[in-house]
Amino acid sequence: MLKDQDRIFTNLYGIHDWKLAGAKSRGIWDNTKALIEMGQDGIIDAMKESGLRGRGGAGFPTGLKWSFMPKESDGRPSYLVVNADESEPGTCKDREIMRFDPHRLLEGCLVAGFAMRAVAAYIYIRGEFVQEAINLEIAIQEAYADGLIGKNAANSGYDFDIYLHRGAGAYICGEETALIESLEGNKGQPRLKPPFPANVGVWGCPSTVNNVESIAVAPEILRRGEGWFSGLGRPNNTGTKLFCISGHVNKPCNVEEEMGIPLKELIEKHAGGVRGGWDNLLAIIPGGSSVPLLPKSICDDILMDFDSLRDAQSGLGTAAVIVMDKSTDVIRAIERLSHFYKHESCGQCTPCREGTGWMWRVMQRLVSGDAEIEEIDMLINVSKRIEGHTICALGDAAAWPIQGLVRHFRPVIEERIKSRKAARAA
Repeated sequence: MLKDQDRIFTNLYGIHDWKLAGAKSRGIWDNTKALIEMGQDGIIDAMKESGLRGRGGAGFPTGLKWSFMPKESDGRPSYLVVNADESEPGTCKDREIMRFDPHRLLEGCLVAGFAMRAVAAYIYIRGEFVQEAINLEIAIQEAYADGLIGKNAANSGYDFDIYLHRGAGAYICGEETALIESLEGNKGQPRLKPPFPANVGVWGCPSTVNNVESIAVAPEILRRGEGWFSGLGRPNNTGTKLFCISGHVNKPCNVEEEMGIPLKELIEKHAGGVRGGWDNLLAIIPGGSSVPLLPKSICDDILMDFDSLRDAQSGLGTAAVIVMDKSTDVIRAIERLSHFYKHESCGQCTPCREGTGWMWRVMQRLVSGDAEIEEIDMLINVSKRIEGHTICALGDAAAWPIQGLVRHFRPVIEERIKSRKAARAA
């Protein structure tokens, strides 16, 4: 269990002052100039050594991603883009950072932007996050007024601007290239890669898109040393992580914990346990709605990190833990997610545009039992034809919940079809 002194997000619950004075009292903006004096390569090397992996879902090594940015400018400016379009169902961690600890994000933007030789950061925030956007805007104005960003940011001799851009609430804009398209004023549709954003990003300039949490933790890692961060968690899954726990628990919450904490311990220590006790557990979605669910038998001893969950044929994703007790109609729950992905598909790729609607309609029939047993295999077949055949990962996100359902709850689906047939015959 994480010790209090190892927590990075010290105002996660909004108990303290989130404005500049309160942020400084918690060690934010504390001699930021010294962090910048580590030099661009020094910062990137420290981030690589820390083992930080992207906190937005994919888990790509952060330091490595930063190192892809060009070292020498060809005349084009470079940009940092912060993905604050937190749209994954079940996920509510980035909004707490922006609402209650906005200066931690701004300091991270400055340090990360400097490391990548960027001239400015654009924070792309979800349109529905009204209070978060207000707080962030106030924090940006405070940081400008205090000389922490802008010309000669934090007395470092480095000029750096931060802009807040409000999206219109489309899930697809959480995908980095669709976010870039939206930021440019275009329809939010993913681009083909290559070229990658580090080569051709926003306005055709080198850009890196990073999640809010990934950027916000950077200054604290540099202050305390990469060895401190890599000493937490497990090899290749280091550091601390914000977990969002929702669903059938006694105390839904956001909590910062060490990577690799057992799922059962996470829920029982922080969320007051499963409603009706651990034995009343049916299944858990461990990383936001796009990863496959896990039944209780796996949840008993699974660890919450990228590699453990991947080995269990699921994923850590955004670490949004959705708990379902035995009162849940698990087929109906996955059908609801299928409808979400059908609705949020941008329609650019045929497998996703046509396939998400097709899967949802079959899922509707499975909920009522008005289907044939053979359709279960046909559904999996279609999901495999969508997965991996689209420009972005939305096709995968639509396919995986259904694959997880069939993998672990096929007897439940078959039983419903049989009992519906029997009822009709009677």
